[in-house]
Order: sequence, then structure tokens, then C-alpha cells
Amino acid sequence: MFLFAAFAAAQGLDSLAHLTPQANTRMVSPENPTGEKGKGAMAVPNPGDPDLAFSGASVDLGQGWKVRPFVKVKPHSTQTMMDVAGPGEIRHIWMATSPDWKGNGRASVLRFYWDGEETPSVEVPMTDFFAVGHEIFARVNSAAVAVVPKSAMNCYWPMPFRKRAKVTFTNDSDAEVGLLTWQIAYVEAPVADDAGYFHAQWRRAVTNRERPDYTILEAQGEGRYVGTFLAWTQLSDGWFGEGEVKFYIDGDTKFPTIAGTGTEDYFGGSYGFPEVYTTPFMGSTLSWKGKDGPPKWSLYRWHIPDPINFHKDLRITIQALGWWPNRRYQPLADDIASVAYWYQREPHAAFPPFPALPRRWPR
Repeated sequence: MFLFAAFAAAQGLDSLAHLTPQANTRMVSPENPTGEKGKGAMAVPNPGDPDLAFSGASVDLGQGWKVRPFVKVKPHSTQTMMDVAGPGEIRHIWMATSPDWKGNGRASVLRFYWDGEETPSVEVPMTDFFAVGHEIFARVNSAAVAVVPKSAMNCYWPMPFRKRAKVTFTNDSDAEVGLLTWQIAYVEAPVADDAGYFHAQWRRAVTNRERPDYTILEAQGEGRYVGTFLAWTQLSDGWFGEGEVKFYIDGDTKFPTIAGTGTEDYFGGSYGFPEVYTTPFMGSTLSWKGKDGPPKWSLYRWHIPDPINFHKDLRITIQALGWWPNRRYQPLADDIASVAYWYQREPHAAFPPFPALPRRWPR
């Protein structure tokens, strides 16, 4: 019963019947970049305008039809997807680019800025933000993220803002993004005093056999940790998932307050990941073995019914650990990329420097 109630709450079903006289539903898209009332589908077809490159199909129909459904993004340039005044809350993001993300999934970077901040609270390669690892499509059917054929990316993390919300898409590659489209649905409404700001941070490193700990997040302030995504590349033979996930909360030093029992345990499995699965709160969506390149895994865990509360600071690590032939644990040097998702009061601690594109490409 508790699981059903938590799932219903995550889907918003528990509040659908409550009328909201103070709330106005809005959405930004290429057809209504500002989200303003009565300002959608106003573009006039003009195939000669680079900003209306897809309007040729509507020249016989004119204004009010499908004139600017998509845009193109030049190499090494940034497209603003959303820039609206608050207060309000983002409720749903849908976006799509190429049906094949090879070479552009991690070259495309999403950044979210709340209330005029200079540094983003979200800074993640596009595909990793939607729990897609290694630029390889894998279906995700979860409470917070859905990725469905061919390459539609959705997220339902609620993202409140008080003064302003700005979302950008940056193309770091040498090639043009030939098609970018998005729909960001939000509500104009008061924001509760105790509402934290949504954050997401991407990291990547190769672990060290002498100390095979990988840091997922180091945060300061008061907040709630709500999710982990890992894109794991094995660089050693055999099983990789014996390492424990540890949460060092509010001043923990040598020993954590929360210590898990293994990687597959944290992601809701046991005795390895014998098959792919995708559930409301956890999944192992990609098992790439015996194909092009080393073994690769995509794993997500949403702490929606069980958020990790912290009041001063939070550090999260995972060990890269397998087995030696003598059945003792083997420290691993594996390639791990991660996305940490959390809410907190601003200001947030400085993010690590965002890696240049060559350091983001999958193996």
C-alpha cells in the first residue's frame, strides 16, 4: 500500500482533484519561446530565415500552422530553451535531437539557472541527464524519467523557481545539431518557503586500484538527495558490482551514516544484473557486453519515497569492487560517469570544472 501511495504521489495523482485558482499553466517550445499567454504559433513561414529553417513545409498554410517546431544549433553555440520570470515550477521536460546520439549526446550540454544565478544548478550532458549512458539508447520507464523510442527524452522532476528560470542547450561539437526541439511545461504559481532548488551534477573518473572509491557528490547546505545515475564502463574482466554506496551526512568523516551492501543491491537487484529492467524508482537499462567496446552499464536509482536528508553537508561515494579468483574482493580501475540529483537551499557549493568534450566521450 505504501509503495502504491508513493508511486501515486510521484505521478501527481494524489493532487489532481485539487483546484488551483492561483496557478496558470504555461509551456515554452520553439513555437512559443517566451511561454506567454496567447503567443504560441505566431511565426510566419520564411525558409530563407535561418531561425525558420523548417518552415518550408508550411508555406502553403501560413501563420498559425507548424512553422517553427524545430531549430538548428550551430557548432560551439548555445540555444536558450527557456527564460521566464517566476514564481513558478517546471513540471515536465520533453526534448529530442538526433535519433542516434553517437557523437552528440555528450557534446550537448544542458544548464539550468535559478533566480539569476551566475553559475548553473544543473550542468549535465544531455543524454546522461535523462539516464542514458554511453550515448546508447536504452528504454527508461520510471517515475522521474522516461526515454522511449526512438530517442524522446522526458523528465518529471519538479523544479521550483522564485524569480527566474533559465534553461540552455550548448552544442560543444564541431558539427551542427541539425534538429533540436523541446517542450518545457511549467506552472506560474507561488512557491512554498521550504521548497529547495533542483540540482544535477555530472562527474567522470577512472578509479584507482589502490583506493577504488568514486565520488558521486560533495554538497554543502541543507537539502535532500533524490537520485543517482551511473554510466559504468568495465575495464576489467568479471563482475564489477560488489562496491558499497556510502552517504557521509552532516560532518561524517571516516565512517558514513548510511552504508549499503553492494552496487546491485543499491540499484534494486541481487546476484548481479542478469537482465535489463526499468521500474518507477530503479533500473538497470543497458547491459552492453560482447559488442563494440568494453562492457557498459546504465543504472538509475531514484530516492523518491526515501530521500536522503542533509542539513550541513553530504558526500556520496561508491566503490569499484569485483572478485579475485581466490574469492577475495578485487579493487577495480573502471571508468565511471555519474549524475547526482538533489534539492537544496541556495547558494550551492561550486561544481567541479566541467570536463572538456574529449574527456566526456564514451569509450
